Amino acid sequence: MKNMLKKGILFCVVVLCGALLFAGGSKDSSKSMLKVGVVQLVEHVALDASYRGFIDGLAEGGYVNGQNVKIDFQNAQGEQANCVTIANKLINDKSALILAITTPAAQAVANLTSAIPILITAVTDPESAKLVKSNALPGTNVTGTSDLTPVAAQIRLIKEILPGAKTIGLLYCSSEQNSKFQIDIAKTACQENGFAFIEATVSNSNEIQQVTQSLVGKVDALYVPTDNMIAAGMPTVAMVANSAKTPIFCGEEGMVNNGGFATYGINYYELGKLTGKMAVDILKNGKKPAEMPIQYVEKFDFTVNEQVAKELGIIVPAGLGK
Repeated sequence: MKNMLKKGILFCVVVLCGALLFAGGSKDSSKSMLKVGVVQLVEHVALDASYRGFIDGLAEGGYVNGQNVKIDFQNAQGEQANCVTIANKLINDKSALILAITTPAAQAVANLTSAIPILITAVTDPESAKLVKSNALPGTNVTGTSDLTPVAAQIRLIKEILPGAKTIGLLYCSSEQNSKFQIDIAKTACQENGFAFIEATVSNSNEIQQVTQSLVGKVDALYVPTDNMIAAGMPTVAMVANSAKTPIFCGEEGMVNNGGFATYGINYYELGKLTGKMAVDILKNGKKPAEMPIQYVEKFDFTVNEQVAKELGIIVPAGLGK
């Protein structure tokens, strides 16, 4: 009986030690995970899709969130000041890599660290945003993917669908470098296609409804680039424009799905996935952002909101986007 008691105590000690060892191992395993920080300017369909694509791109390269990498996702809720606060947090947490989604988010991180690799996405022209020395050879700790859409083709799309249109309203946020870059291209494309244009800018989301209303009756169609503030406020833009029978030609598919009329643009999920593959090259293969050119999605998709087309009484010519 005494021997049996000793054996029982010994067995319990062994089990307890094993449990402690296992717990200690789990803790160490968690600590050894690579940290990847993510700062996203605002929540809307395109940016959310790019983040999902990034996660899947990482996973395809062997980096699965919660298994061998810990992803800290932070949303700045559209506030530049929040981007800076988040960037500081991700840097202080010693992230192995930081993903910045949109130009304001990328600028916030890049201004605070030159040591941690920074990947960017949903940035139209990293070079003009002063994030890299050149898009072909970044020369800094920043690289990633551009969401430059075929702006000239999007303006031509207006002419193909609305051959009688004369004046286009260009609606965008005045503080977004991405938007200014695209609007400059759009202006040239308008001139080439014989369109007059009226620029209308907003500085905050509260102005979207009023500024959109100011264009009603003055333009035959609206063009909105991949502008983060307008994208987040698309339901408001659509409410005003569609009720006035003014079609909205958009920079990307998510804006069309939120009440826009049509686009010829990139797939943001695929853009994010491409960014995730670049992250794998940095984390696994030791590549340096300075030597990695900015990447672009080469395939463009034609998207039309059939419900809006019906409401506006617009017949889309067959064969567009093919």
